[in-house]
Amino acid sequence: MSERRRLAGTFVFTTAALGIVLAIRPLSVERLLAIYVLVLAATALAALTRIARPAEELRGDSPFERALRSRRERPMRPPELVRTERELTLGMAGAGHAHRRLLPLLREAAAARLAQHGIELERRPREAAALLGEEAWELLRPDRREPPDRNAPGLPLAQVQALVERLEAL
Repeated sequence: MSERRRLAGTFVFTTAALGIVLAIRPLSVERLLAIYVLVLAATALAALTRIARPAEELRGDSPFERALRSRRERPMRPPELVRTERELTLGMAGAGHAHRRLLPLLREAAAARLAQHGIELERRPREAAALLGEEAWELLRPDRREPPDRNAPGLPLAQVQALVERLEAL
C-alpha cells in the first residue's frame, strides 16, 4: 500500500473514532480534541519517518535484517582430508612427527594396498618388501627405528610423493 493511502486511511479512521467518542462524551471536548491532535501528530511523525528512511530499508534490507538472515554455508572439506593434510605438513616439518604420525598413516594405506594382493605387512615382511620396493619398505617397515633427533627435518615432499605414487601403483 502506498504511503499516501496509508496516511489517508489512518486520518479517516482517527476522525471517525473522534466523531464516535464525541457522541458518547466520556471525556470533555477539550481532552478529546487534544487526544485527536496527538494521534494525528504521531501519525504524521510516523509517516515522515517512513518517508525519510533510505530505500534499502524500505525493501527490508536493514543491517539488522541482514544479520538475521541465514548465511550460505561454505562447503566444508572432509575432516579426514584436513587431518591428513595436517599430518603431512607436520610430518615434513619434523622427523619425530613423521615417525609417530605420518608414517603410521602411510603404513595403513600400504597395508590396505598389500591386502589386495593377499599380503599382510607385518606377517609377511619379505613379500611386502619385494612388492613395495626398497625405498618404500625402509620408510614403512613396522620395525623402523625412531629417528635420533626428533626435531630434525621430516620427510621431504618429493619422498612422500614418490611413496604415495608407489602405493597407488600397487
